[in-house]
Amino acid sequence: MSTLSIAGLRLQFFADPGEFLSAAGDYLAADPVVSTVVTTVAHRALSERAEGISQPDRNWWLVVSDDSGAVVGAGMRTAPYAPYPPFLLPMPDEAAVALAHALHERGEEVLAINGALPAVELSATELTRLGGGQVQVIQHTRLHELGELAWPPPVPGRLVAATQDDLGLVTEWVAAFVGDADEQAGRPRGTSEHELPDRAELLRRLQAGRLWFWVDEAGEPVHLTGANPPSFGVARVGPVYTPPAQRGRGWASNAVAEVSRRIQAEGARVCLFTDQANPTSNKIYAALGYRPVVDMANLVIVR
Repeated sequence: MSTLSIAGLRLQFFADPGEFLSAAGDYLAADPVVSTVVTTVAHRALSERAEGISQPDRNWWLVVSDDSGAVVGAGMRTAPYAPYPPFLLPMPDEAAVALAHALHERGEEVLAINGALPAVELSATELTRLGGGQVQVIQHTRLHELGELAWPPPVPGRLVAATQDDLGLVTEWVAAFVGDADEQAGRPRGTSEHELPDRAELLRRLQAGRLWFWVDEAGEPVHLTGANPPSFGVARVGPVYTPPAQRGRGWASNAVAEVSRRIQAEGARVCLFTDQANPTSNKIYAALGYRPVVDMANLVIVR
């Protein structure tokens, strides 16, 4: 752990996700929907450590405290893809600016930053003031939580759990998800950065029964929906993918509705992210009963 004090705030950087959760657990649990990405990744990192899987040395977990010792913000830098953007939860404006100074003092190159607005925007802007460059928005996202589930019109078929034998198709569809999502939002393929599950993580989800197909009347898979295991009582749905030839038939609405019902039946709250540039998915989820919680963005710094 390393600590920096800036503008009356204490910024603690942890290499150990367990120590991070010990320091920030109460803060994260107080708003588990908003903190879903950080808590999910932290708990997954703990599980991987127990399996003997080490984390890259570049990874860190952040806790921001005020002068009374109260935790006022949190974040992480764990993305497995370049340029390894930090991910920030909501925090006071001065904390977001202080983080930019801390990263600058630590000599970290930050060319992208993701997470809650306005924290990411303030931090990125201050980073460019300190190191030059220009901030560009790659993607605006919105976190939603399910209230009362509203069932869509029924369609033929049913939801079935994917198995390890389906790893090839699941891997193919998850890989296609990002590029297709860019196209649906009117962006060139490959514009967005996503922390998608790798092969090992997909295997874990398959073994845990957290990936589902919607199959048609012939028993053929026509759609894929996944969900993370609950963290602090909240499970996040995603990815949600329908191959182009199968779109517009109601598969996604029915699959997400049934997965959401099962998660709520387990006693967990349900949330998911949408791309604000994709009106189709936003309309579908709103119709199911998902309501906005917080806006987020993926930013890059061009130098």
